[in-house]
Amino acid sequence: LLMENNNTYNLMHQLTQESKSLWRIKNNYLDESLTEEEKIFWNKLAQDKEAHIIELKNLIKAHLK
Repeated sequence: LLMENNNTYNLMHQLTQESKSLWRIKNNYLDESLTEEEKIFWNKLAQDKEAHIIELKNLIKAHLK
């Protein structure tokens, strides 16, 4: 049971970290980008974060059932 609880905690912790990172990208990093190349990079990274967030949410839902 302890390992199961720790695993769920790990997933939830990572979801929090990914969400915070996505927020920073959208609310700071994109606005502060100096070149189009940087904007493209931050947008691509934001899309990756969004995909990870969806995947983490699905994993957490499966653990909580």
